[in-house]
Formats: sequence, structure tokens, C-alpha cells
Amino acid sequence: MCDQTFLVNVFGSCDKCFKQRALRPVFKKSQQLSYCSVCAEIMATDGLHENETLATLKSEAESLKGKLEEERAKLHDVELHQVAERVEALGQFVMKTRRTLKGHGNKVLCMDWCKDKRRIVSSSQDGKVIVWDSFTTNKEHAVTMPCTWVMACAYAPSGCAIACGGLDNKCSVYPLTFDKNESMAAKKKSVAMHTNYLSACSFTNSDMQILTASGDGTCALWDVESGQLLQSFHGHGADVLCLDLAPSETGNTFVSGGCDKKSMVWDMRSGQCVQAFETHESDVNSVRYYPSGDAFASGSDDATCRLYDLRADREVAIYSKESIIFGASSVDFSLSGRLLFAGYNDYTINVWDVLKGARVSILFGHENRVSTLRVSPDGTAFCSGSWDHTLRVWA
Repeated sequence: MCDQTFLVNVFGSCDKCFKQRALRPVFKKSQQLSYCSVCAEIMATDGLHENETLATLKSEAESLKGKLEEERAKLHDVELHQVAERVEALGQFVMKTRRTLKGHGNKVLCMDWCKDKRRIVSSSQDGKVIVWDSFTTNKEHAVTMPCTWVMACAYAPSGCAIACGGLDNKCSVYPLTFDKNESMAAKKKSVAMHTNYLSACSFTNSDMQILTASGDGTCALWDVESGQLLQSFHGHGADVLCLDLAPSETGNTFVSGGCDKKSMVWDMRSGQCVQAFETHESDVNSVRYYPSGDAFASGSDDATCRLYDLRADREVAIYSKESIIFGASSVDFSLSGRLLFAGYNDYTINVWDVLKGARVSILFGHENRVSTLRVSPDGTAFCSGSWDHTLRVWA
């Protein structure tokens, strides 16, 4: 989303020419260096053959991309909604706000459920991160970050820690178990460091590793204990806005989306992009794996949500209506995978039938744009966060 895009210029000594200039991050063999734009351009042209220019290479890449799309099109024999015609339609669908969580002093930007299906962590533009009991609506913990716009937060799988970050360019981990005489802030551990704002974070299947996405155009895997960079992921041409880890216990892939309109699937072990999809017409604000891990959905500022089948290597469904003209900021699947919940900038939450592509419900309640949405681990409810400063639990 353009509202969350910030330009940061870092000035200092270039690692190549040693002149004091505006710097940009450059990666050589996974090592991060700071080059001025002139040296970065020279590095990009290193190794070119005679009569080769960046323009000819770009042209060749575009032609190869076109051939790939042609091969994909040959396999595009039938639409998902056509296959699903014989499937029984969903009956009447009723969901209501069961709890409203009030306490943030500004826009709620992100939230995540604890594995205990009860606690929620949320972060806001007011610089606060709050841990809630969703049953009683009580606040259990609150921490004030050193910056406003805390865009990312995540619960650790054990439920014993939370991670968060934003305009400070860092991902900080706070333990939730500490002595009475200690404070959360005192136990804070800075794990990840990017060169631009942190847009998303997620623990892997243990508390020991964390994935981050950033406005610097990269994703990264970090060791929580040592703060060491384990793997970096380069491929997006603009800010990375979201990521989601594959659901299987042995899953070694994750998907990311960004301002370059792309959704990319990555191998965490090699750091390589294994699949890429570019069918949206604007920023990809949210990505979420289908429960089986064989597909993922994305939500975009182009006012559509889309479903991509990883085995077929193509887009299989678009969820949109002519009456929907505002961007989709957040998406998530029901536990069965039959429903897709999507939060929009027009203050509503639309519920889509994944198989038939039809909208089955519109949920009203928020008084400003819906910025984040997550289904609870047991699938009995979902929580949404909004720029109206509140979170709502629906069931």
C-alpha cells in the first residue's frame, strides 16, 4: 500500500569509491555492501560480453518471460469455477462481531493469533504493541516501541514471545515470561536489521528462527538467539509488503508479495525464488497459503483477490466485482479452505466462496479501512484490525 511506503536515504562512505554519497544496499555473494549509485551501476555491468548492454539483457529477459507465459497458457484448459459447478452451493452465512478490542490510540496495522487460540498480539501507528485476551478483552501486556508505525508483529509458536518492528528498520523479540521485578522492555532482543522499514515478520516452526520482509526489497531469515543472518532473499524490484510461511511442518518455502505487483515463492534453504506470479495490476498487500499448502491467495490495491495453484504454476481464480473499487489489504482462508476472508479499504470484509468465486457475505462494523485480518488457529473465529483504532473478533 502506498500509505506504508517510506523513502530512506542513507549517506556515508561508499564501500567501493570511498566517497561520501547517498548509498544503496548491494549484495555480493550474500554479503551486504553500501554502494553509491555510480558504483552500483558499474557493478551491474561487470561481466557483460562484447556488444551486450543492460537494455539488450532486459529485452532478452522479457522475451523469455513471454515464452514462459505461452507455455503456461497451453496448460490453461479449464477455470476453477467451471470444475466446481457440481459442488453444492454454501447455505446462509451469518457472522457477527463477538468482541471489540479497544486500547490503541491510532491505526491498527498488524495482528497475530497465539497458538493457544485465545491470545492476540496487535501493533499500531501509535507505537504500541499490545497482547490481548480475546475472551475477556483484557490487555495482558503492552510495550511502547521507540518509533511509530509498528507495521509488523507475530506470536512465537510456543506463545512465550512476540516479535515486532516497523519504521525502526528492526525486528525486536520480547519474551512474555519474566520475573515480577523485570519489564518486557528490559528483556528486548534486537534480532533483524534491514536498511528500510520492516513490513512483515513471522516465526518459522520454532521460536529459534524468524522471517522478515522489508521496504528495502528483500526478505531475510534470522537466528533469534544470535541475531545472525541465515539467508537473504533477493528478487523483488520494490518494497516487500507481506509474507506467509508454508503450512506443513516440514515446509521449507514461503511466499512474499510487494509493490512490484509480484508474488514470489522462495526456497528457504537455497535462498532462490522457485516460482513467481505477476498478474495483479497494483501492489500486492497480502499473501496467504491455502491450508493444504498447494496454493495461495493474494490481495491487492487493484481491488481483486487472486488464487494461484502452485502445482499448475498459474492463477486459477479471481475474486472481484465491478462494485468493489477499493483495494484489498488483507486475506486469509477458513480452516477448511472453502472460504476466503478479505479486508478492504472501504471499511468492509468480504467473504468469498473459494471454489465458485462468488461472494457469500459482506461484514460491516469497522469505521475505517480494514488493515489486517487473521483466522484463529482452530478456525472458530477470525480477528480484524482497522484504522479505526480497534480490533474485532468475528464468529
